[in-house]
Amino acid sequence: MLLKNVNLEERLNKLKSKNFTEDEVLQAVRNVLQQDNEKDETIIKVLSQNSNTTTNNFNIDLLKSENIYHLDQIKKICVDYRLRFLDSRFFKADLPYEAISKVKQLEKDHKIAISGFKIMAPSKLFKLENYDDPLLFAPIGNGYYYLIHKWGNDLNPYRKLLAWPFKHFENFVFCVFILSMLLTGLIPDGTFSGQKTADNAGVIFLFMFKSLVAATLYYGYLSGRNFSVSVWDSKYYNN
Repeated sequence: MLLKNVNLEERLNKLKSKNFTEDEVLQAVRNVLQQDNEKDETIIKVLSQNSNTTTNNFNIDLLKSENIYHLDQIKKICVDYRLRFLDSRFFKADLPYEAISKVKQLEKDHKIAISGFKIMAPSKLFKLENYDDPLLFAPIGNGYYYLIHKWGNDLNPYRKLLAWPFKHFENFVFCVFILSMLLTGLIPDGTFSGQKTADNAGVIFLFMFKSLVAATLYYGYLSGRNFSVSVWDSKYYNN
């Protein structure tokens, strides 16, 4: 006599029906989903609240070393690319669910409730007081931060170059100096006198330099701009 092929789904259903009714199974699933949703809401609430936490009791053995960064390294990237590193409560864009899921998994693995979240992103993504490449961090302690999740698009490769003049005041003066020299060289001979001489060129250069410095600083003052080294961790718009 030939044996009938085994239908695994039927066997599972028979085994399940011996232990649980359909209503009990559905209720158990509802409870799991409800607990999961409540955990998500708790994490979202913590991300949106003010926190003075500077350390989390992570299990160091479970952390990935490639995700650990010191504040000095974070500051350098922010200054180079003109980014902000602020509390997550200032972030005005929506956090992807993958980020919340990773926080939830970290809390489960380390058996802790994480707080003190920080986000690195361009200033336009923050609600500053008066979509590019955000990164979500949590403090470990002693100036170290753990990178939890990165999302969005990579930064434009020219962003660092465009942000270079605004890193420090010295960078700004150097760029204005070079630009003034270029503009001086473009002025045709005889524009201000019969012949271009070294003395005339020097006077024109000084005029160009002072004019550009005055104009750019005045525009920067009116628009509330400041140098990257001063604003990378500032929560204020006019800074």
